[in-house]
Amino acid sequence: MTTTTGIRDKRPALAKEPDASGPNRRPLARRVRDWLTAFVFTVPALVLFGLFVLAPILYALYVSFFNWGGFGSPSDFTGVDNYTRLLDDPVFLGDLWRGLLLVLLSVGIQLPFALAMAVLLNQKLRGRAFYRMLFFAPYVLSEVITGVLFAMIFAPDEGLADKTLGAVGLDSVGGLWFADQDHVLATLFLVMMWKYFGFHMMLYLAGLQGVPAELHEAARIDGAGPWQRFRHITLPLLGPTIRISVFLSVIGAIQLFDLVWVVTQGGPDHHSETLAVTLFQFGFKRYQIGYASAISIAMFLISLVFALAYQRFVLRRDTEGALTTMRGNR
Repeated sequence: MTTTTGIRDKRPALAKEPDASGPNRRPLARRVRDWLTAFVFTVPALVLFGLFVLAPILYALYVSFFNWGGFGSPSDFTGVDNYTRLLDDPVFLGDLWRGLLLVLLSVGIQLPFALAMAVLLNQKLRGRAFYRMLFFAPYVLSEVITGVLFAMIFAPDEGLADKTLGAVGLDSVGGLWFADQDHVLATLFLVMMWKYFGFHMMLYLAGLQGVPAELHEAARIDGAGPWQRFRHITLPLLGPTIRISVFLSVIGAIQLFDLVWVVTQGGPDHHSETLAVTLFQFGFKRYQIGYASAISIAMFLISLVFALAYQRFVLRRDTEGALTTMRGNR
């Protein structure tokens, strides 16, 4: 480079400034490509979700405003009469109470029992793999098989339960089981607990694998007993698994149908009926599709409100941690 004085400047020439449009164009193109890739991969899932989830919900909402028997097209518009009928229906209100009772029993009895079994089978016991398989096996059975099996076990007089109690001199403890209004719900819960506690036990076992053994060893050296180690180490670290287990248990109790239908069909006199059983009775037995659709919308809203509230107030810390980790790995 030569200056005006004729002396050659030995300083290196400044690099040419890049075109301002170049660097901006490339990130924009990359963002467009990322959006298109995400769009291509999510569209099939969105289409299936719309066809098999949103469309049925919207159609059920539409039908719930009609007095329709399921034949032809809905024509007898009744407005919100089906929803006001829900509030005056003792069977529907009883379903809500029974559903709440099953939720409380599941969370208060089934899950603690599953957690205790998981902690026990997480120890170094001889044959623990066999016991894990044994306790998980009922969950593998279908609800229909489970219902038929326990209908035979609790059959009055001739069932295995009554014969076993009679053999040990406890004839008065046995009885009608599923046919007795005062005991049918408790008997049904025993069947539910036998069927589903193995699933929650396996969830807790999986969670226990993530608890570092070094923490227990350090606490043992410091003089902490088994209960103190469980309370201050195992239980807090198992918190996310327990919260997911509670969520699944509550949703399952709200939507319980097949097991109840096979065993009792909601009887005797609606004393074991659930929301799903009532929906089936009105929709496919009495052909009151409009009222059954209103029940389905009520079930959907109950589940949705619970899910949103549970995620907002219970799972918030867990989901925020996951989102933070995902953002940090980007």
